[in-house]
Amino acid sequence: MKRVMFVCKKNSARSQMAEGFAKYLGSGVIEVTSSGLEASSVRPEAIATMKEIGIDISRQTSKALKDFNAGDFDVVISLCGCGVNLPPQWLTRDIFEDWQLDDPAEQPEIFPRVRDEIRERVVKLLNILKKI
Repeated sequence: MKRVMFVCKKNSARSQMAEGFAKYLGSGVIEVTSSGLEASSVRPEAIATMKEIGIDISRQTSKALKDFNAGDFDVVISLCGCGVNLPPQWLTRDIFEDWQLDDPAEQPEIFPRVRDEIRERVVKLLNILKKI
């Protein structure tokens, strides 16, 4: 089973939504967690936006990347363009992608759009992982 890490600056919105989708859609296919360059808290808007489509991320917590070992993960996905700030060992996993999605924390009205973009990308990622 592939292990996936979603990373964002503060692990408060985009990476939390990605973790929620991956757990919901990839159950039994992948193990998944998320983290941030720094830990903060899960944004209430992220929780509410996911709840609108029936996915509960209210029990997820914000975690710091430094608390994880890169060698424990096969796939690393940056959601905010922060890949340039990741330690090199995180960039050399089997799969590394930098999705560079807009930050809904800056514009809360875009939470639904960003959520839907994340869902599309997570589905594509899961399809790739099912084949390897």
